[in-house]
Amino acid sequence: MRNFLEMAVQLFKTFSLGVRVVLAMAVLSSLLLLFFSHPDRAGLDFWTFSKTHVVMYVPETERWNQRADAREPVRISLLSGESLNRRILSSFQSDTPGPDAVEVYSSIAAQCFKGPLQDVGFVDLTEKIRAEGLASKFNKTSLSPWISRGRNFGLPHDVHPVVLGYRADIIEAAGIDMSAIETWGDFVRVLSPLVRDVDGDGYIDHYLLNLWETQPGLIELLMLQAGGSLFDKQDNLAMDSDVNAKVLATIVSWTTGWRPIATNAPEEDATSNKMRQEGYILCNLVPDWLAGMWEIYTPNMAGKYKLMPLPAWERGGRRVSVLGGTMVGIPRGARDFDTAWNFVKHLYLSREVARQLYRKTRIISPVVEFWSDPVYDEPVSFFGDQPIGKIFIKYAPEVPERSSSAYNSLALNALTHAALKLKALVANEPDMASGRMRSEAKSLLTEAQRTVARQMARNVFLKPTVRGAT
Repeated sequence: MRNFLEMAVQLFKTFSLGVRVVLAMAVLSSLLLLFFSHPDRAGLDFWTFSKTHVVMYVPETERWNQRADAREPVRISLLSGESLNRRILSSFQSDTPGPDAVEVYSSIAAQCFKGPLQDVGFVDLTEKIRAEGLASKFNKTSLSPWISRGRNFGLPHDVHPVVLGYRADIIEAAGIDMSAIETWGDFVRVLSPLVRDVDGDGYIDHYLLNLWETQPGLIELLMLQAGGSLFDKQDNLAMDSDVNAKVLATIVSWTTGWRPIATNAPEEDATSNKMRQEGYILCNLVPDWLAGMWEIYTPNMAGKYKLMPLPAWERGGRRVSVLGGTMVGIPRGARDFDTAWNFVKHLYLSREVARQLYRKTRIISPVVEFWSDPVYDEPVSFFGDQPIGKIFIKYAPEVPERSSSAYNSLALNALTHAALKLKALVANEPDMASGRMRSEAKSLLTEAQRTVARQMARNVFLKPTVRGAT
C-alpha cells in the first residue's frame, strides 16, 4: 500500500499545475458527495409546465396530503416547457432521479416513445387502465396520443376539440347566416364577398381565415378533420394519401391567386391579436384552450366572436378537429408507484378540478361523465353569451385520433416544405387546374415522405416498420 501511494505521489508530481488542480478538485468533490450528501426528501414530486394547472391542483393536493391514508405527501413543481422537456428526457436517458409523476404535452411525450418499448421512461399503464376500467371513463380518442405500439403510457388531461371562431359583429352585419355553411366549399362561396378593400387604400381589409403554408400544425389539423393523417394507426408514414393531397392543394389555393382568402397571423402573437381586433381576420380555427386565451388576453373583443362547428370537407362529414394535448404519466423511477398512481387519478378524476379547468381556461375535461355538469351550460359573455362548453362537448366524441410518433415534428417540417414548393408552382402557373394541383401536391408529399422515412430508418428499433425510405 505504501509503495502504491508513493508511486501515486510521484505520478501526481509529473502533471502540470493545471492538471493537478483539476485532479484535486475531482477528489475533493467526490469526498464531499460521499460524506455530506443529503438524504432524499420525504414525499413525492409532481412536475407540470402550466401555472394554471398548479393553481387548480394546489387545493386538491393539500386535501390529498391531509388524508389519513396518504402514505407520502406530494409536492408540486412548476417548470417551463423547455426546462421540463430537457429534464425529463435527461432523467430517462441517464437513469437519474426525476419526478414521481409528471404532466407533459404531446411533443415531449412523443420523444419519450422513440426507442424500444422496454426503454420507454414512463410506466406502461395499459394493464392498470384495463383492470380498473378507466378507458371507458375517458373520451376514446383522447387516449390515442399517449399510446405507442398498443401500449398506454399516460392518462389524458384534455380533449382539445377545434371549432370555428368568427367575427359575428362583422359577418352578421353583412347579412350572412353562418348556420347555412356546412362545408368548406360553402364557407368560401358564402364569405368570399367579404374579402375586399373596405377603405379604398388598395389593400384587402378582410381575410376569411388565419391559415398559411408555414403553419403545419393547422394544415395537419385540417388533414385530420378530412380523415387523413401524417401517420397511420401503426405509426407508419401516410403523408402522401389522396386525402392529404386534396387538403394541401385546397389550402394552397386559399393562400394564392389574385385574391387569396387566407392570410398569415400566428396565434399567441401580439401583432396577430391586433389584426384580429381590426377585423383583418374574420375566422379562426379555435381549440378550447385558445378560446380561453382570447378571453384573457383580448377582453376588449368581448361579444364580437361566436363559435360554430368547422365546415366539413364533404357534406355529412366530420365538423371538428383537434390541436394540442397533455397527459400525466408516472416515470419508471417513481419512488412509490401506487401512491403516484392514486394521486394522479385523484386529480384527473376530480369533478372540481374539471370545473375549474373549464372556468379558467375553457378546456373541457376528457372524463365523459363530467360532460353533463352544469358548468358547461354557462353562457360566456366573450362569445355573445353562447354556452361554448356545450359546443365543444357536442363534437368531442368525433375528435380524430392522433399519432404518438416521435417523428411527427419531423413530418410537420417536411409538410411545410411541400406546401411552400406547391405554392411556388401555383404562383408560376396561376391558372393551374385543381386536378393538376392535387397531383402536384401528392408528388410533393411523396417526396416529403421519403425524406422523413430516411430519417426514421436510421432508428434501428423502427426499421422493420418504416416504409418508403428508398
